Amino acid sequence: MTKILLLSDTHGYIDEAILKYVKQADEVWHAGDIGNLGVTNALKKIKPLKAVYGNIDDKEARLEFPLDNKFMCENVSVWITHIGGYPNKYNTRIREDIKKFPPKIFISGHSHILKVMFDKKLNLLHMNPGACGKYGFHKIRTMLRFTIHESEIKDLEVIELGDK
Repeated sequence: MTKILLLSDTHGYIDEAILKYVKQADEVWHAGDIGNLGVTNALKKIKPLKAVYGNIDDKEARLEFPLDNKFMCENVSVWITHIGGYPNKYNTRIREDIKKFPPKIFISGHSHILKVMFDKKLNLLHMNPGACGKYGFHKIRTMLRFTIHESEIKDLEVIELGDK
């Protein structure tokens, strides 16, 4: 069983409220717009990290993290990218690939809008954790946490960190 903390759009911001939940997870996944490597360094000091770079990330983040991160967590295939779109509105860059090789979980950030949707056509779970940083139009800072046990995704929770 693997406890996942999913976050995105930190835009260089990390605080004790975020780190409290990092300590409770087995792994942390970051869906881009890291802001600076101080954020990911702080996360990596506590738990294993899987991340992608986003559109605001600089050369250093782009050298350390990929645009797309595809991996297995237990028996669940995962694809994380920053600008991915949503079911029926996937970004043109990934549209053909996701139809040919759909993961069980598809994760994107970028919109700062927390959204979890099941894509019936591709039989995948789409997750966007919203934004946990203080920059952007969102009003409430959010993250997601969930558990992967063998091939099951369960115990999904929305974490609200309060106003930005």
